[in-house]
Amino acid sequence: MPGVIVRESESFESAFKRFKKRCEKEGILADFRKHQHFEKPSERRKRKIHAAKRKSARKGRTSTR
Repeated sequence: MPGVIVRESESFESAFKRFKKRCEKEGILADFRKHQHFEKPSERRKRKIHAAKRKSARKGRTSTR
C-alpha cells in the first residue's frame, strides 16, 4: 500500500496528487479494475487475442508523414 508523508506547509491537494501518482505508478487502480468482476479463462483468452490483433493491425498501418 503506497503512503505519502505530508510535508510541512504542503496543501492537501498537492499531497493527494502525489498519492494518486504513486498509486498509478504501482498499478493499484488498474489491478482493482481488472479484479472488479470475475473473468472466465476463455474470456481472458479472447480479450488477449483481440488486443494482439489490434496491436498488429496498428503496426501494419505505418504512416509516411
